[in-house]
Amino acid sequence: QVQLVESGGGLVQPGGSLRLSCAASGSIFSIYAMGWYRQAPGKQRELVAVIISGGSTKYADSVKGRFTISRDNVKRTVYLQMNSLKPEDTAVYYCNADRVVTELRRGEYSYWGQGTQVTVSS
Repeated sequence: QVQLVESGGGLVQPGGSLRLSCAASGSIFSIYAMGWYRQAPGKQRELVAVIISGGSTKYADSVKGRFTISRDNVKRTVYLQMNSLKPEDTAVYYCNADRVVTELRRGEYSYWGQGTQVTVSS
């Protein structure tokens, strides 16, 4: 069983910063990609940022230059540093681990965290 536990959400004023963390645990052999998605009320879930095991990253255009994704492969943890936050960044942020191979080596799977609320408001 693989679990993703997120932390770091909360309420912040426009222009402020937050740092999200997501730690993967369980019988994990490898994780190819870890990323963050978000879903605002009435909208579809969208990619925010993703980082693969080699370190390459991809960002949504709306967060480029403001958000930074990083990863600690030893700790199996992914971080999202969010700066210059805007009200439109308000959403539930979900952590995703993709192409996860467990120690049983029986295929690759995708896992999701439970979500953490980020609210940007004055």
